[in-house]
Amino acid sequence: MKTINDFNFKDKKALVRVDFNVPQDDQLNVTDNTRIVAVKPTVEKILKDGGSVILMTHLGRPKGEVKDEFSLKHIKDEVSNVLGQEVKFVEECVGEKAEKAASELQPGEILLLENLRFHNEEEKGDEAFAEELSKLGDAYVNDAFGTAHRAHASTAVIAKYFSSTKFFGLLMAKELQAIDKVLKGGERPVTAILGGSKVSTKITIIENILPAIDNLIVGGGMAFTFIKALGGKVGNSLVEEDKLPLALEILGKAKEHNVKVYLPSDAIIAESFNNEADRKEADIYAIPEGWMGLDAGHKSRDQFNDVLLNSRTILWNGPIGVFEMSNFAGGTIALGDSIAEATSLGAFSLVGGGDSVAFVKQFGYGDKVSYVSTGGGAMLESLEGLELPGVAAINN
Repeated sequence: MKTINDFNFKDKKALVRVDFNVPQDDQLNVTDNTRIVAVKPTVEKILKDGGSVILMTHLGRPKGEVKDEFSLKHIKDEVSNVLGQEVKFVEECVGEKAEKAASELQPGEILLLENLRFHNEEEKGDEAFAEELSKLGDAYVNDAFGTAHRAHASTAVIAKYFSSTKFFGLLMAKELQAIDKVLKGGERPVTAILGGSKVSTKITIIENILPAIDNLIVGGGMAFTFIKALGGKVGNSLVEEDKLPLALEILGKAKEHNVKVYLPSDAIIAESFNNEADRKEADIYAIPEGWMGLDAGHKSRDQFNDVLLNSRTILWNGPIGVFEMSNFAGGTIALGDSIAEATSLGAFSLVGGGDSVAFVKQFGYGDKVSYVSTGGGAMLESLEGLELPGVAAINN
């Protein structure tokens, strides 16, 4: 893997693709700077070498139009605060203004370009646009794992203009190493936890990871499709009726790979999808009509805990209950506790996917697991076994 550690950036301008697509409040203030903090080591390494950094990113979905609310001028101060020095800003990413700002940049300085997606050519992967961007730097660094699954001009096409000076940033390298650690070099037993609402969104992940894992814990709404396929009564719980045969097929494939599948044995059920609804605990195979499962029950939590404490490598993608509602967050909290304890005992734990990451941040598990992925879609596609365009561009 060719990373920035393989190059000295002295007197070089590094064009760094980052993912600063950060959440903002009504006043456009950054409300979560995690993605900015994540690229700090890459920026610091380049500056320490005596190079300069030109940051390029997208923000939101302006769809090729210049819209003030999506301007990066609104996040410039936060980027400066996080990186510990004043960051310059230019209100274009290509053209004369951008080229002038880049040419005037001195070693040790940082320049932030305007939103790439103010140009339609970015998402189209336009070669001429990529070439225009490439003129701004001497080297190209991709440190935007969150957009590595997109074949955009700044993530995949631009690399061709830097045949010998294209590198992975330190964040990107950590992301790829964490996934490899699970799928290729995981110390056994390896346990994958897949939650969330639908089996259909996880089919290719399951099929790809089966050869690499020993245990598969299935939770959340998708578990009810498996339970019904096995003949259980699930009441009004979420079920993908057209995926019942697929659920049985997955269980068959798991058996072929000697993977033990753990489904919930009980559930916290409610009369409606509402935090204040009447609720009780029930056998997951015998949920009464008019009731729906919204969280894993206590027996399931204990069972999952036993599996996790005996695991050496853990992959977690998707909650096992509706954690957004306090009365149905207990199962996912228990799961987080189990993973945290396993990690403290020496297991490697990787958390990825939007809802899992949101849970980890909201409930303070970020420093209790080994690694929290910054890329939702990119991580899922990696787990599906797909080569990401942004990764292929550096490797090839």
